Amino acid sequence: MLLPTSTPWSTDEALGTYLERRGVSRRDFVTFCGEMAAILGLSASMAPRVLKALEAVKRPPVVWLSLQECTGCTESILRTAEPTIGDLLLETISLDFQENLMAAAGHAAEKALHDAMEANKGKYVLVVTGSVPLEEDGIYLTIAGRTAKTILEEAAAGAAHVIAVGACAHWGNVQAANPNPTGAVGVNQIVKDKPVVNIAGCPPIADVITATIVHVLTFGRVPELDSQGRPKFAYGARIHDQCPRRANYDAGQFVEAFDDEAARKGYCLYHVGCKGPATFSPCPIFMWNTRTSWPIGAGHPCIGCTEVGFWDTMTPFYGRLPNIAGMSVEKTADTIGALAVAGTAVGIAGHAALTAAGRLKARKELPQHPQGPPSSGGPNPSSVS
Repeated sequence: MLLPTSTPWSTDEALGTYLERRGVSRRDFVTFCGEMAAILGLSASMAPRVLKALEAVKRPPVVWLSLQECTGCTESILRTAEPTIGDLLLETISLDFQENLMAAAGHAAEKALHDAMEANKGKYVLVVTGSVPLEEDGIYLTIAGRTAKTILEEAAAGAAHVIAVGACAHWGNVQAANPNPTGAVGVNQIVKDKPVVNIAGCPPIADVITATIVHVLTFGRVPELDSQGRPKFAYGARIHDQCPRRANYDAGQFVEAFDDEAARKGYCLYHVGCKGPATFSPCPIFMWNTRTSWPIGAGHPCIGCTEVGFWDTMTPFYGRLPNIAGMSVEKTADTIGALAVAGTAVGIAGHAALTAAGRLKARKELPQHPQGPPSSGGPNPSSVS
């Protein structure tokens, strides 16, 4: 295993040269760039542009703040498989300041933060995990005598890009759940003068963070965002619409209790609380632990952790959503599956009716003959059908 400090990336060295020196083959680097282009929703023709941009980029300065959080998002990122290009990229760009990983503490850590921001003013990427408490003048989180709000405002002022990682930084997460005693808010409630990219989830998928940083390094701007500031390439579709159990939902096949026969058959988890119909996330596509599995794949319902306010709006986690968007806004998930089956029966009946109508029409269009005795040797007109 190569440690981040064993072969440091110098500030004047291109990434392509650095990775080659670390033993990463050209083939692996090309493969990584192709995968990043695919994750970002770019066409295959854009992969060479990603390759060219990343190959030439110099060490990108990153300042990583940890505010009111449990460090679970950082742990998620650190749990990516070894070795991958994504690991190397994340390891190296996170070295300027990240208090969970750095050896410095106390005054030395504060000096490292100040020096990193001053030396790279206007150029560094600011990554933030954790929410910002505002109640009672922000006293619920102070670092070196300063509040989280003050620290964030100072760091954001000199940042080229701001990336809020995890549900805490996105909107406040469990700290912001009712009654929100600390007055926790997300990063975008403090930083108003530049776009904040929200990598949603509790915790988020590491691949989304990597791809977002690759987009910034390739194009010099943040990716297209949705109304919540989340990258559309990752959060543009509902789990429900990408779920491998969707066919079971459409067929009305639901798990009613954990470990029942339906659960063992891998049926839809809506009846035991799955929030997939109301959750936008790439979990079914990216999955976790280098695409090993994901919550629904492991038999657990989605709790909707990429959505704002999920601690209040998605609880109880094992209770059903009252309504979902689908065939009709008046229909619930309990009836849509049955309607699909009924629709099949109606379709069969409709096909039979149309067939019968067609035959009747054909019969009416046959030439009509006058009634009377049949002609000698000919067929009886009344027998024509």
